[in-house]
Amino acid sequence: MYGGDEVSAIVMDVGTHSVKAGYAGQDTPSAVFSSSVGRGSGQYGGPSKDSDAEMKDADDPHDIKPKSIQNTNIFRKSPQEDFFVVDSDNMRRDEVEYSSPFNSDGVLDDLDAYEAICNHVFRGRLCVQTAEHPLLLSEPVATPEANREKIIELLFEKYKLPALFLSKNPVLSCFACGKATGLSVDIGGRAATTCAVYEGYALLKSVIQSKALGGDCLADTTLRYMEEKMKGEIKPRYAFKKKLQTGGKNDGKFKIENLSFPKTSKSYNKLKRQQIAEDAKASVMRLSDVRLDLKNSEINQVPTVEYELPDGNTIEVGVERFIVPEIMFNPAMVDELKLKGPPVVDDMQNAMSLPSQVLASIQNADVDTRKDLFGNVVLSGGGTMFVNCKERLESAIFDQAPQNVKTKVTASQNAVERRFATWIGGSILASLGSFQQMWMSKAEYDEYGVSHIHKKCP
Repeated sequence: MYGGDEVSAIVMDVGTHSVKAGYAGQDTPSAVFSSSVGRGSGQYGGPSKDSDAEMKDADDPHDIKPKSIQNTNIFRKSPQEDFFVVDSDNMRRDEVEYSSPFNSDGVLDDLDAYEAICNHVFRGRLCVQTAEHPLLLSEPVATPEANREKIIELLFEKYKLPALFLSKNPVLSCFACGKATGLSVDIGGRAATTCAVYEGYALLKSVIQSKALGGDCLADTTLRYMEEKMKGEIKPRYAFKKKLQTGGKNDGKFKIENLSFPKTSKSYNKLKRQQIAEDAKASVMRLSDVRLDLKNSEINQVPTVEYELPDGNTIEVGVERFIVPEIMFNPAMVDELKLKGPPVVDDMQNAMSLPSQVLASIQNADVDTRKDLFGNVVLSGGGTMFVNCKERLESAIFDQAPQNVKTKVTASQNAVERRFATWIGGSILASLGSFQQMWMSKAEYDEYGVSHIHKKCP
């Protein structure tokens, strides 16, 4: 047993979209950065001499890297192996392929990339001696036992942690709202996951995931819509530079000069275009306060909104800004965008809507827990940030719930708290005095082996 001490525990949430890390007891994570990791071979992974200098996107106020720490986002086990680059410095590198350490189902399948993320968190962002800090780590609800054991072995053997605890994402999301029982609705990057939580334990038979409702799917849909409207690809920030003009009628204006980097990987190019689409989705797209009906003449007369791209070009967005978020409540609405080519997600038009997914999860749970679940639906994740999302979901559940059951959807009004709910739940849990006896200590790992984690953290 690990009894805890005066040193703060580290809380880390490695999601399919972003990584959140910080200390237990804090209100928000200290470090937030993309979970995309690049893989390259050959020489050290710095930018080439003919490449662009640092291309800071500067639109993410959370992405602050200590200037005294250099290249902690580049990880390599040995000179003979590939190097890994954590996408936290927005610097383009030649021939580096970027991907998520999670597969299409949200299951970790690249432990080396995961190790690169851990290395960057401990060495570059938090700058800690890992042997002095216990770690609370969140995990997807459907993580296979073999993956859990690999992660535990990595963290204890390489980073010499004094103690460790794994907790399911839905459980932490409910804890962030002060609930031990509820239905977690977490819309992350890769998928929308609904899971019943009862007395602090996730009910695995209630878990339903939908890639069609995930943030990445909506961002990709937004990107395809924008590029089809422009009739060409959006220019990522690294692909051009702005030059200030002086003299004449253009004095004080910027001129765009295109830059050519033929060795840039397609995966990095797409990653940066997706990040622009994510910004457009967050700043332009809106969720209607009632079910969207395109036959209504009023909705088709809404004024257009301009979105300015990094290179200064603008896109006029009309009723489409209501259609994209509506996909969460009616996936067949994607047909109204009339996008060319195959759908972003297979069989997207026939996917389950968010209210239907919530009701199905509740029905999959034990009968005696359903009443509590209807009254404690918890919204979390970056995909729930749309205005009216809570009200729309609550209304839809109320219409389909049994008449004698009270329905309530809980969601923080603070955007930061809702986005980082899983991490905040971990921060609350790890700071509780009553929790300190629940850690799996290094001594227990040495005595019982890696499989002991399944008993300590069911």
